[in-house]
Amino acid sequence: MDKTAILAITKNGINIATLLKKHFTSWEIFAPSKLSNNDSQIRWFEETTTSKVKELFSSYDAMICIFSLGAVIRLIAPHLKDKKTDPAVVVIDDTAKFVISTLSGHLGGANELTEKISDALHATPVITTAADVNKTIPVDLVGKEFGWIIDDHTNVTKVSAFMVNEEKIGVFQDAGEKDWWSPKKELPKNVHIYNTLNDLVQSDCKGFLIITDKIIEDKKILEQAVVYRPKTLTVGIGLHWDTTKETIKEGMNFCLSKFKLSPKSIAKFASIKKESDVKGLQELSEETNIPIEYFEKETLATIIIPNPSDVVQTFEGTPSVSEAAAIKASGGELIVQKHKFPPNLTIAIARRSS
Repeated sequence: MDKTAILAITKNGINIATLLKKHFTSWEIFAPSKLSNNDSQIRWFEETTTSKVKELFSSYDAMICIFSLGAVIRLIAPHLKDKKTDPAVVVIDDTAKFVISTLSGHLGGANELTEKISDALHATPVITTAADVNKTIPVDLVGKEFGWIIDDHTNVTKVSAFMVNEEKIGVFQDAGEKDWWSPKKELPKNVHIYNTLNDLVQSDCKGFLIITDKIIEDKKILEQAVVYRPKTLTVGIGLHWDTTKETIKEGMNFCLSKFKLSPKSIAKFASIKKESDVKGLQELSEETNIPIEYFEKETLATIIIPNPSDVVQTFEGTPSVSEAAAIKASGGELIVQKHKFPPNLTIAIARRSS
């Protein structure tokens, strides 16, 4: 967790919080000033616990509350929004016998946090989410460790119910990491792998898990599916110093649409290293939160590409920028050969090897 707060409101709780701080040094401890022992590593507060919970709930990724579960539930209840935005909340009793995953167990990471804290305190973890207790696939977490994102959350609850009730679930994957089943063991008996999308659709499965960087347009498939977007695509970009963000975006979106590729699967942009960074590309990177990888012209010149250009060789010192950069950065193969967008933009897309 990037920001984790420990809230203790008893003397025993403060002792437990201090012990946790030794294991997780970046976590911050908060406690009422009336219990102050002048420990400088604790942030002593004057306001009520109710006010402090409101503040921490909105500004931290996780809260560790060392007091009764009932009290914690009453305090956080007014601030609940949804599981995609609420912080992880973990409750520890006043003697540190139990560590309870209370809120945002999956997406928020409270279950994982509970396990870590339990190990540190030699306590008993209490996790009640159905996927965990039944040792089945948590639909909302598939591929999270690899940076995969869910394309549309509409069917997550429905397919999760099918999963824990052991209804037949079909999986189709044509992109991304293959070892996504986190326990690294045999899949649950109700989960079946299909080699083609057509085989999946023709099956009698109640729900689908689809792992792909391609756009799926069949509405019947989408009604039963949770679609995951692995970070498999690299967009190679050849451009001039004054190429604008809007021009790059239009060219990229044209290529993605034409070849039915999801923008959510873009892992990085790649281009040639110039004397100074191109403002338009930097702005697009910041807007989309997609990193850029730059290569020297000598490196790009060594990459075998399908469409070398004498013009690019003359101006850039390498026969290719977009294709060569995409291939080099992805470590995979070119799936969209360069497209030219006058006057000074080329786009190519490569897919990394799984």
